[in-house]
Amino acid sequence: MRRARPGALPRGTAERALTSVEAGADFDEVQDTETREARGEERVVSKLWHITLSVSGAEAPLKEVRRGLEQLAHDHPFLLTSRYANDHAEIRYWEEARDLHDAAAVALRLWGEHRQSARLPPWEIVGLEVIDRETYHLRIAEGYGPPPAAPVGVHPY
Repeated sequence: MRRARPGALPRGTAERALTSVEAGADFDEVQDTETREARGEERVVSKLWHITLSVSGAEAPLKEVRRGLEQLAHDHPFLLTSRYANDHAEIRYWEEARDLHDAAAVALRLWGEHRQSARLPPWEIVGLEVIDRETYHLRIAEGYGPPPAAPVGVHPY
């Protein structure tokens, strides 16, 4: 019995065997990008959007609201901060999307999609603000709008 490294060539073999490697999952996208660039088309680039989502509804125990928001923060790692009371909450986070419409669509689905998994209260969305990163920083610099989300986490009002 011969002992050798897996894949090692037998002794006395001068040539190495070639193996093929499949193209990556985004191979077609790379070719599409190269084709678009050759035609002079721009590639769609996503941006960061600051989202403030307000929800409200029937009163729920504060401990359950806090636990649900903490689970939502765990499930959605870009969550910056949440403020809550027993009948409403505000969630602030950054979303990456190509335009305002996509960012708003994702934000409007957030509460409903995580309602079961995070055991969130059956509240309705009552407010949504979506602003781009530049506008957010401009507002902060001018002293308007909410201060930067610090401390990060889930906090009562």
